[in-house]
Amino acid sequence: MLHLKKTAGLALSVALLAGGSALAQQRTLVFNTDTSDPAPRAAFDQLIADFEAENPDIDVVVNMFDHEGYKTAIRNFLTADSPDLANWYAGNRMAPFVNAGQFMDVSDVWESAGLNESLASARASMTIDDKQWGVPYTYYQWGIYYNKDVYAQVGAEVPANWDEFIANCALFKEAGIDCLTTGTSALWPGAGIFDYMNLRTNGYEFHMALTAGEVPWTDQRVRDTFAQWARLVEPGYVTENHAAIDWQDAATLLVQGRAANYVMGNFAVATFMDGGMTEDNLGFMPFPEITPGIPRAEDAPTDTVHIPAGAKNVEDAKLFLAFLGRADTQTRLNAALGQLPVNNQSEVGTDPYLTAGFAMLSDAYALAQFFDRDAPAEMAKIGMEGFQEFMVRPENLEDILQRLEAARQRIYN
Repeated sequence: MLHLKKTAGLALSVALLAGGSALAQQRTLVFNTDTSDPAPRAAFDQLIADFEAENPDIDVVVNMFDHEGYKTAIRNFLTADSPDLANWYAGNRMAPFVNAGQFMDVSDVWESAGLNESLASARASMTIDDKQWGVPYTYYQWGIYYNKDVYAQVGAEVPANWDEFIANCALFKEAGIDCLTTGTSALWPGAGIFDYMNLRTNGYEFHMALTAGEVPWTDQRVRDTFAQWARLVEPGYVTENHAAIDWQDAATLLVQGRAANYVMGNFAVATFMDGGMTEDNLGFMPFPEITPGIPRAEDAPTDTVHIPAGAKNVEDAKLFLAFLGRADTQTRLNAALGQLPVNNQSEVGTDPYLTAGFAMLSDAYALAQFFDRDAPAEMAKIGMEGFQEFMVRPENLEDILQRLEAARQRIYN
C-alpha cells in the first residue's frame, strides 16, 4: 500500500505557522483505492485536485493499493481501520458489504444531488432494500462488434431481434464464415455470451437472482436460456476451436473477415483497429432482443465509490460523492480513463464506439456487472467452465446444469 498526499506532520506544521487556526479549519478525508494503474491513477489525482480546489478546507489523503491486494485489504479495513471513502463495484459485488452493514446508505446523496435521474441506468445495480449504497463513476459497454464488409458480402442486414440474427448466421455459414467468434481458453468471454442470452431471455431481475444463488440452475427459465443459445451452437455457427484460443485470436478472425460477429467489451476496439479495421468496416450493435417486451439490460462493469460504515468524516465523504456524481466531474474523469461516464448528462468525445455505448447504456433499464462479478468467485469459475463445455458439447447440457446446481447448493449455503 502506498500512502499519498500530505502527511499529518506537514498539516500540523502549517497549522502551527498559522497560529492554530488552520488546524481548526482543515478537515481530512481518507480515501482507500486500488486505482493504481497509470491512467486511472493520473485520472484520480486530477479528480482529487479538482475536489480540493472547490473545497480548500478539505485535505484528501489517499491510500493506494494494488488490485489483488485490495480484494483482501478491503475486508480488513472495513472492520478494523475504516477510511471515509473506498472504491469497489456495483451489483452483487457490493451486496456482501451492504448485507454485513459495512457500507453506508447514501440515498440522501442521490436525492439531494439529483442522481436518481442522472445516474438512472445504474440505479438498480446500486440499490438494495430500496436504498442506494454508493455512487458509480465509470463503466464501459459490452455488445456485438461486427464486420460490415462481411455483412455486405453475404447480403445480411443488422438484425433487429434474435430470430433475424440466427437467420443471418445461416447466410454466414453458407459462405464459410463463422457467424459468431469468441475465444474461451480463459473462460470469461463465454460468460459475456451467457449474460446476454439470459438477460434477453429472462430479464435483469431473474439474472440477478440466478447469480445471487436464489434460483436453481435446473429451473425451466434457465433451460429456456440454453435453448435459445443452442440455436447458435448446435448448427455450428460459433468458431469451432474457441476453447483453444484466447480473445485476441478471436479478434483476429473478425478483422480478417473469417468471422462476422463478436460479443465483447469496448476495450477490444483498440485490438480491432490495431489489426487494420477502421470505422468504415467495424460496426457495433446492442445484443438483439430475444423475448419481446423484456426491458433492455446491458452488461456494463461499473466502478463505484462507497462510504464505509466506520467512516469518521461522513459529511465531507457525502460531499465528495455528490461531486463524483456530477456530469462535469464524470466528463473530465472518463476522458482521462478512456471509458464512459455513468451520468447521462455528461459529454463523450467523438469516438463512435464510445458515443454508441454512451447512448445505449444511458437508456438501459438496468446494468449487470458481468458474470464473474455478479456471482461468487467459485460459482463463477464453475459456471464459466459449464458455458465453455456447452458451446463445445451442447448435448451435455443436463450434466452441466446438474453440476451447476450442486455447486449452487454448496456455495451459497
